[in-house]
Amino acid sequence: MIAEETLDRLLDRHRLLAAQLSSQGAVKPEEIGKLSKEYSELTPVAGAVEGLKKLRREVADLEAMAAGDDPDMRALASDELVAAKARLPEVERQVQLMLLPKDEADEKNAILELRAGTGGLEAALFAANLWDMYRRYAESRGWKFETLSISENDLGGFKDASATITGRNVFARLKFESGVHRVQRVPVTEAQGRIHTSTATVAVLPEAEDVDIQIDDKDLRVDVFRSQGAGGQHVNTTDSAVRITHLPTGLVVNQQDEKSQHKNRAKAMKVLRARLYDLERQKLDAERAASRRAQVGTGDRSERIRTYNFPQGRVTDHRINLTLYEIDNVMAGGEALDKLIDALMTDDQARRLAELDAA
Repeated sequence: MIAEETLDRLLDRHRLLAAQLSSQGAVKPEEIGKLSKEYSELTPVAGAVEGLKKLRREVADLEAMAAGDDPDMRALASDELVAAKARLPEVERQVQLMLLPKDEADEKNAILELRAGTGGLEAALFAANLWDMYRRYAESRGWKFETLSISENDLGGFKDASATITGRNVFARLKFESGVHRVQRVPVTEAQGRIHTSTATVAVLPEAEDVDIQIDDKDLRVDVFRSQGAGGQHVNTTDSAVRITHLPTGLVVNQQDEKSQHKNRAKAMKVLRARLYDLERQKLDAERAASRRAQVGTGDRSERIRTYNFPQGRVTDHRINLTLYEIDNVMAGGEALDKLIDALMTDDQARRLAELDAA
């Protein structure tokens, strides 16, 4: 149960923000944007809190009436009290969800990175399938999907690939996709019809801005070389490809898709900034929740998170033990993928609520 003092403090803060923003000269010009954002985010929460406080007062009044001397009023109040008390837990839960600490990266755009894992050519083909799945999913939600780099083999599989995905709440919905994805199917290269198991690794990073991560030029080593495509042929004959090494962490980013060295460097810096930001988030997650049972959302990609079994037509997410027999819909980036993502978000909310109650 949420303490009344907590609810009152939230309403007091909402009223203070409203007064500051409506009073000319009460807020410094450089603070208006920040306070306006806080007020906008707090307004629906304040409305829900007011509804909860009203329902609590209603329950208290009905309890007093049910304990009164008038038999008719007692009977009437008792019936209404049952209904009001039945609504109370759900209203409390909704407010609790709204009060959960927000992931500051949820509203950010994302960088998607895919790499073929174990399984050779079949793993690369599966990585390409996942790439198409996320591209179609982005399109279905009205997000912009922009390729950063692709390393392709002769069969159309992807050794590795990366893209930026831009839109509303992109990272909030895709962050649970990070991990090892496993496929079980008969590869196109299999002559005897045997089922093979292969993997691909997905990383979803919040796109970092300059204000999020400061990178010192002295911490970078930049190498340039000639771009090469599949089979080793030259894409061009100038040193336009860029390799950036972040010396303090050892992170290395290669970019060669553009013919311009300047554009390749800009794309490489975008990916490097996102990886460094993700490292910082992982450190904070580890510090704040060292004893957490699961690693959903912390960037831990060491374990298999999902299996795509084509012969059985099913997709199983092992973190929440959810199986959908809609593999075609999932791979098409359709409603079935939304079902998986929605279930993961709900599970994350439930776990954070449990942690809040235990604190």
